[in-house]
Amino acid sequence: MVLSKTRFLYPFIMLMFSSHILKYPEAATDTISPGHHLNSSATIVSADEMFELGFYQPTNSMNYYVAVMYKNIQEDRVVWIANRDYPVTASAFFYIGDDGNLAIRHGMIIYLVTDLKLTNPNVSATLLDSGNLILRDENSSVLWQSFDFPSHTFLPGMKLGYDKRIGKIWSYISWRSSNDPSPGNSTLQLDPGPEKRMVLLNGDGIYWRSPRPWGDEGKPFEFPRETRMDMYNFSFVSESNSAYLTYQLYRKDMISRFTLDATGRLRQVLWLDIENEWSLLNNQPGQPCDVYTYCGANSSCSNSNVSLPSCSCLPGFEPSSPMLWNNGDFKEGCSRKNDLQCDMERPGTAEDGFHELSNVKLPRIQRTLVVQSIGECRSACSSNCSCSGFSYTNRNCSVWSGNLINLQQLPADDISGEKFYLKLAAADLGTNKSTSNIRTRRAIIVSVTVSITIFGSALFIWQVKKKRDKRKGQDLLTFDVTMSPERTENKPSKRRRQVEHEKEVEMPLFSFSSVSTATDNFSFSNKLGEGGFGHVYKGRLLKGGEVAVKRLSRKSGQGWDELKNETMLIAKLQHKNLVKLLGCCIEGDEKILIYEYLSNKSLDSFLFVTNAIFRLPWQTRVRIIEGIAQGLLYLHKYSRVQIIHRDLKASNILLDEDMNPKISDFGMARIFRGNEQRATDRVVGTYGYMAPEYASEGVFSVKSDVFSFGVLLLEILSGKRNTGFYLSNSLNLIGCAWDLWTSNRPLELMNTDLQQKYCPNAATRYINTALLCVEERAADRPNMSDVVMMLNNELTILPSPVRPAFSNARRGLDSSQRIPEISQNKLTISVVVPR
Repeated sequence: MVLSKTRFLYPFIMLMFSSHILKYPEAATDTISPGHHLNSSATIVSADEMFELGFYQPTNSMNYYVAVMYKNIQEDRVVWIANRDYPVTASAFFYIGDDGNLAIRHGMIIYLVTDLKLTNPNVSATLLDSGNLILRDENSSVLWQSFDFPSHTFLPGMKLGYDKRIGKIWSYISWRSSNDPSPGNSTLQLDPGPEKRMVLLNGDGIYWRSPRPWGDEGKPFEFPRETRMDMYNFSFVSESNSAYLTYQLYRKDMISRFTLDATGRLRQVLWLDIENEWSLLNNQPGQPCDVYTYCGANSSCSNSNVSLPSCSCLPGFEPSSPMLWNNGDFKEGCSRKNDLQCDMERPGTAEDGFHELSNVKLPRIQRTLVVQSIGECRSACSSNCSCSGFSYTNRNCSVWSGNLINLQQLPADDISGEKFYLKLAAADLGTNKSTSNIRTRRAIIVSVTVSITIFGSALFIWQVKKKRDKRKGQDLLTFDVTMSPERTENKPSKRRRQVEHEKEVEMPLFSFSSVSTATDNFSFSNKLGEGGFGHVYKGRLLKGGEVAVKRLSRKSGQGWDELKNETMLIAKLQHKNLVKLLGCCIEGDEKILIYEYLSNKSLDSFLFVTNAIFRLPWQTRVRIIEGIAQGLLYLHKYSRVQIIHRDLKASNILLDEDMNPKISDFGMARIFRGNEQRATDRVVGTYGYMAPEYASEGVFSVKSDVFSFGVLLLEILSGKRNTGFYLSNSLNLIGCAWDLWTSNRPLELMNTDLQQKYCPNAATRYINTALLCVEERAADRPNMSDVVMMLNNELTILPSPVRPAFSNARRGLDSSQRIPEISQNKLTISVVVPR
């Protein structure tokens, strides 16, 4: 029998067609369903093909972000970002989790875009034609929408305002720079005052307010004549507990939006298809130079031509990023062409001097001195290595340190300007010192060389130079963060020291000016966290590296000797689970520690943040537990000197990009020799982590750290703080764990986020180990060698724990017992803005 060619080919063609459809299931969909995920090359597209959702990679960046973007526009196309505070790599993917939440999986980390408690996880996410990403259930009820969590773009249909009844604020935050969408320093919001004006904030300060209050005929902007066409339909809703502004476009074929750019300006733009570019219709503030750091640091801004604001580097400075500067992005500012000589003068080298700038609006952030003359003011700046310039008016001397921010060159007819004296290296001055000064200096040098021998002169200069070099320190900006402090063998020319000091660690000492520059003069946008010790800032180096800068407050009570001992102590500790100290800065009253920067911040930001945006899978928690145990074992047993940390807690555990834990903050650590206990009159630490013998009697030993580790282990397993309220009979997590253990229900302690995705046997073994670590008597607790074996060896038979310390709900310290000094370092480096 002969088969028809048609009968043979038809099924084959259908099979090929169906396989093509299966291969590209997301080709024409606007929805993500459970089990469907987006990788870095996939997108979903709104029904009218106006918007698409996918991964966005900024120019010259290795970072990826889940973003809503215009589909057919390539310039400035991003309108919303899901993970702007947590960039990922190309290996990440976007999906709906088993619990119905939108999430981004990045290696061992799950970043929650939504944090909903759903009874029915059968949901889907759809990108609407408005650019709004919504999450809805099977009944099409909207559970969450991206319009409620704005980024930097105010689209038609979005809101600007607040609703106190539901605790909702609709505000817009700028990007940090043109290619860095992380939250910047500028915020657009609605003023809750009676006039309901739109305001732009720089940090916490208002630097622009809309010209008109809202009323029946209120408008947010003064539109130019050529743009007063009926383009926008604004609506303003104001009630007792809520007020918000929204708008729509009358013409559906038009693309227009408001956006808060990286410089802090609110821009109204219209897309022109013919020119294939955005047309600027309006921007606020109207005077660009009023925007904080519009021209970056060490530059001047001029409003003489409003349509084309003029930014120029100050004399002796040049653009830090010429490419960005030439493209009109001045955010990076300017840097010096030649370093200041300061007090490191060499014979025959001209001193630093001052260049006068006339009729300027003075920079921000100055310090005022009381002097009698301009000469004293000049001398005060000359003798201060970190001084950048000064101003003197009617015996009022103002000096500036570090970068100069928002200096403006005023027009000639503006009489409000003042004189500013900019400190420059001699090579950048138009003229050198006067001839008389040069002759005087030469005469002094000649008289000195005549009175002493050439050898004595050279030796003297070398000693002075060495001493001053040591005081000023190295340049942090050029430091290579991949280089660790090295141990140096004794040189033959040096005297033999004691055995324990035969190998020392060379700890870099950085200059304050370079530290200030790296942190953009300790700007708010670079602030990572704070505590009783002071503040932590993010520093950026010229080679692209990043560091964490811990600036100790003057209230910390640490002087030069104490800080030196602490830095040398930490520098001697070399272990992958201990944070690396890169150097320090000691200059005047400034005491600063420079640490390696760890991108995932601290453990407490993953465990305890309300509506947490992160979830830690079981294997990640195991990695963290084992890493902390190994680091603590090294401190107790294998380091050159035995160390007791005394302040082990979740906020002092930092996490690198691979979620490897590193123990940090050794400000309370003590060197310990032998196994005996010690007592102290000054008890320091954090409630909830302190062992009972230490909290009540000031007695500490390695078993004090073991107790703290036991508490921390319970917190990692449960996701709850030890000091919270859990059950009616338990004031803390230790008591709750003991009650569950004695009632044969230990696994009820486990974090609900794990959703049974953990090994029950391992979890039970970890809880048993934790309860052994927090026993009342220090002698009954295991040492860290035993703890590591208990955690890693499944065949180890663990002893049954006895009632732990602090497990009685109403038990407390007697009035006669000492009250410990509590560590204020509750937040070492914190992650912010949970979604």
